[in-house]
Amino acid sequence: MRAVAVTEPNRVEIVEVGKPSPGPYQALVRTEVAFLCNATDGKLIDGTFPGVEDYPLMLGHESAGIVEAVGKKVRNFKVGDRAIGGLVFEFDDPKYSSGWGGFGDYTLCNDHDAMVEDGIADEEHGWFECYEIQRAVDSDISPEAAGLLCTWREVLGAFGDFQLSEGDDILIFGGGPVGLSFARFGKLMGLGHISLVDPHVAKREKAEAMGADETFDRNDDLEAVVKRRGKPFDVVIDAVGSPAIINKALPLIRMGGTIGVYGVIGDETFTLEKNKGPYNFNLFIHQWPTRHREHAAQASLCQWIRDGRLKPEEFITHEFPIEQINNALDAVRRREVIKALLRY
Repeated sequence: MRAVAVTEPNRVEIVEVGKPSPGPYQALVRTEVAFLCNATDGKLIDGTFPGVEDYPLMLGHESAGIVEAVGKKVRNFKVGDRAIGGLVFEFDDPKYSSGWGGFGDYTLCNDHDAMVEDGIADEEHGWFECYEIQRAVDSDISPEAAGLLCTWREVLGAFGDFQLSEGDDILIFGGGPVGLSFARFGKLMGLGHISLVDPHVAKREKAEAMGADETFDRNDDLEAVVKRRGKPFDVVIDAVGSPAIINKALPLIRMGGTIGVYGVIGDETFTLEKNKGPYNFNLFIHQWPTRHREHAAQASLCQWIRDGRLKPEEFITHEFPIEQINNALDAVRRREVIKALLRY
């Protein structure tokens, strides 16, 4: 089968490897569509993802496809289901390590719930925590929407991690897919005033179309915005993963307010300029999904999709056949892309 490999930092190729074989608790999934994760995939490609050093590696962790075969102990997938979250951790060619390996023609979804029921959801039996979010999706959810659930579930799950509450006024740094999802979901979840900061006019316009009340350029005087509002923000969300944004956010939050960082921070250490903020504040660093929240988010998201309140076409700005993976990556590097769909 074809798979997308980072053969060395900043070099991406389509290579041929063997199709994976499903084990007793696994479903074999034929990929329909996949999506680039602008931040994580970008760091894996350029060699800056913390803790990842083994190249060549197989890329990808956002995809949707159709189940073609299931292992004998699988109970929650059946042939013909649409499934999301498929990955491949081991390849027949041992030179390839896995950067989640989800951009192949085929992936594997694991039946987490069956493993829990059978008492083998542990490392000794090959279980990984990401199995909890490998799920079937109802047939009325399109492949494009199903693939986007990989991003959307994690963002909606982070609402719990950041302790966002109805009526909270929030400021979001970053108008990429994560920042825009926070803006859209914030309105759907009944948050208060939603503002967003991004240097690109097109992304600010898209944020406003998705429900943001105000948008700002990164060079705008945000402390002056707080004075004009007459009160600080309850929560500032860094949808980029940047220590500079954390420190910029400190004077913008109320006493006891929150800074929520969504994204992998490349710096091994950073300085927190705590004197800029109130005496009491919360700092939540969300560099990895909270799987039970991510899993639980799927039902609400699917209902919003059915109701027309959440539309894939608002997020998908580019589409490429998988053979043009490098064209897609070039578009991401030029910051043209919200979400780039890869079609198989």
